[in-house]
Amino acid sequence: MKFFADTAVVDEIAELNELGIIDGVTTNPSLILKSGRDILEVTKEICDLVDGPVSAEVVATEAEEMIKEGRKLAKLADNITVKVPLTWDGLKTCKTLSSEGTMVNVTLCFSANQALIAAKAGATFISPFIGRLDDINIDGLDLIADIRQIYDNYDFDTEILAASIRTVNHVSECAKIGADVMTAPPSVIKKLAQHPLTDAGLEQFMKDWAKTGQNIL
Repeated sequence: MKFFADTAVVDEIAELNELGIIDGVTTNPSLILKSGRDILEVTKEICDLVDGPVSAEVVATEAEEMIKEGRKLAKLADNITVKVPLTWDGLKTCKTLSSEGTMVNVTLCFSANQALIAAKAGATFISPFIGRLDDINIDGLDLIADIRQIYDNYDFDTEILAASIRTVNHVSECAKIGADVMTAPPSVIKKLAQHPLTDAGLEQFMKDWAKTGQNIL
């Protein structure tokens, strides 16, 4: 499963990228706001930093303007993925841009039917939001499983990009179900390396090492 970092903070992306554990980046208007940066400037900087897809979201709501924004974003770099909402106008935009050779990430997906129609419209990625479904007492992981089954039934090329990841368990469950990609904040990605037994074991090792009175250097 590929890992995307869900952030627009360049320093966070650089740290993860240096470790070689991220394969791309996703941004959205809320993350751009948190970064305090100009959308075109920071998106270009991120694209120069990572080799994989970088999702940059349009902010228009009507197809004609969405297409214009998408084309402008696509000119920033070859690895730009234009992000559009799963609306009828978003699907029109997806079809136009994907036909022009631009990667498209269709976001704010909350049902299997939405994922199906997005794949038909040529989406490169579909972004089902797990955490937001969990918030309303619907198991977001069930949606990932449903989309996986449908896409496998009909050999769709659209990749399942599990989004709204809130916990490390979301990550492992998505991997078991077969999501192609997961995108998560850097804080969640870093937690994947943590375990209380690892901490306890290391603490014991260090106590025992101190008793030897030895030094490696």
